[in-house]
Amino acid sequence: MKKTAIVTGAYGVIGRAISEMMAEAGYRLILAGRDGRKMQEVADEIKSSTREQDIISFGVDLSRREEIDAFAKKIPMDPDVLINNAATTPVERLENPDGIEMQWATNVLGYVWMMEAIAPRMKPGSRIVNVASFYAGGLDLEDPEFKVRPYDNDLAYRQSKQANRMLSTWYAGLLKSKGITVNSCHPGEISSKLSNNLGFSFPDPPRKGADTPVWLATSDEVEGVTGKYYQYRVERSCQCSDDDRANGKLFDLCKQYG
Repeated sequence: MKKTAIVTGAYGVIGRAISEMMAEAGYRLILAGRDGRKMQEVADEIKSSTREQDIISFGVDLSRREEIDAFAKKIPMDPDVLINNAATTPVERLENPDGIEMQWATNVLGYVWMMEAIAPRMKPGSRIVNVASFYAGGLDLEDPEFKVRPYDNDLAYRQSKQANRMLSTWYAGLLKSKGITVNSCHPGEISSKLSNNLGFSFPDPPRKGADTPVWLATSDEVEGVTGKYYQYRVERSCQCSDDDRANGKLFDLCKQYG
């Protein structure tokens, strides 16, 4: 039976490559991103370049819980895979319409809200893959939105990726009894709007960045594996998420946002 995968941020450089490779692997796709028009264009282009025609797209502001919850109710089939990939790195401090700093809202809370909204629709054996980064650290639980500290998009991004890794470990524990695995990964050094905003330009092709997320989503090698962090298909120790008390404190903070 054909499996279904949700990919967020699917019109970004890595998100698009992930979507193409998941389609080539025979997955039915549900694509989500803020710009519905761009999202539909990507869906149509992937249909044209692959054999997979069962692709639908949704315009979803992934920085807002109400839009994520509405999206979860609209999708026509229960997913087997959720790949949280959407991220942003604005050079100036921005807030979403609900007044939450944009990187924290999209890169961190968006992952949390997607897991909360989609996991109840997933059956045992399903997988969640959170695209994080080895470029992670500096999380300040007292000022995650840079209301006190001067905003720095590099630090905001690094703390968001640390949070992704911590929350992946926490949700792996929460969802283990339901048979749903949760893992995080570094996708690779890919040039994109996101990396350019941080001042980086990288040589790797998009598919190299997509390789590890797709492998975690599809490979029999990691069936049943949960709560791990990977770089280039290799499991790495994760100092970001080895403190369960800190992981729980971060989880509690995220839950305060509703």
